[in-house]
Amino acid sequence: MTYRVEAEAATLAANRKHCFACAAILDARAELCPKCGVRQPVQPGMTMIPTAAAVMTTKSKTTAGIFALLLGGIGVHKFYLGRIAAGVLYVLFCWTFIPAVISLVEGILLLSMSDADFARRFPG
Repeated sequence: MTYRVEAEAATLAANRKHCFACAAILDARAELCPKCGVRQPVQPGMTMIPTAAAVMTTKSKTTAGIFALLLGGIGVHKFYLGRIAAGVLYVLFCWTFIPAVISLVEGILLLSMSDADFARRFPG
C-alpha cells in the first residue's frame, strides 16, 4: 500500500497564520482557533491590545460583607469565602473578641471594594 502526501503551499497572506494545534488558517489577530478552540501563542513582533480579563466569582460581595459584620466573630465570612483555615482560627479564638474586631474592619473593606477587586481576590 502506498500513501501519497500532498504538500500545501507554505505562503500565507500577511494577515493570516496557521493554528498552533490543528494547522487551520486563521486571522493573524485571532487569540483562539474557531476550529479546535486552542489558544494561540503570541508571535514575536505582534502587538497585543490589552484587554481586561473578566474574572468571575460565584460569591457575593454583599453577602460576605454582611456575614463579616454580623457573624464575623465566629468566622462565618471566612468559611463563605473558602478560607477554611482562617475560619477555624476565628472559631477557636472567638472567646477573645479579637476576631470580632478584625471582622468589623474586614466587613467594611469587603463592602467598599469594587466588584472586580473582589472577584480577583476571591475567585470561584
